[in-house]
Amino acid sequence: MSAPLANREQNGGPSTSIELSGQHSEPWHDAEWQRLWLAVEARPWRSLALIPAGDGASLDFTLVVAMTLSRTGMVHLGSPVQVADATQVPLSQLTGFSNEVKRCTDMGQRLLIALPPTSGSAITAAIAQSVDAAVLCVLAERMSSAQAKRTVKLVGQSRFLGSAIFHPHQIAGIR
Repeated sequence: MSAPLANREQNGGPSTSIELSGQHSEPWHDAEWQRLWLAVEARPWRSLALIPAGDGASLDFTLVVAMTLSRTGMVHLGSPVQVADATQVPLSQLTGFSNEVKRCTDMGQRLLIALPPTSGSAITAAIAQSVDAAVLCVLAERMSSAQAKRTVKLVGQSRFLGSAIFHPHQIAGIR
């Protein structure tokens, strides 16, 4: 396993890359998930978008990440971290979804938002640009760097706290 947290300069800006490769029956007790949680906690946010770097994962990839990260956050904070599934939100429901995100965060709730890849969704970039921050979720050996760069460009590099690399066996083991 590589170092869990590495800061590096990339395209002129800082990037945090976290590689998660362990597998446990309760992943929120895994040190790698805890490191990921603490890394995203390093910058204040109420709403955090989890965006796949590209195609190559199941539609629920970021939802699995959001649910596990939520549970990890609840263990740390001792209070709820909500999850919003935006993986299948159509354009016709974008305004309602965005209003609900705002309502939740205005009430002081923390919210992780699972999004679909930008390649197949018109709403991914819009939601990611309307929330406090985002994390680029990379499924190792399944997503291309070209798609990841396109996703970062569409959303805007400044929106990202960093990226997290997941291995297929690790995500499959959580479902």
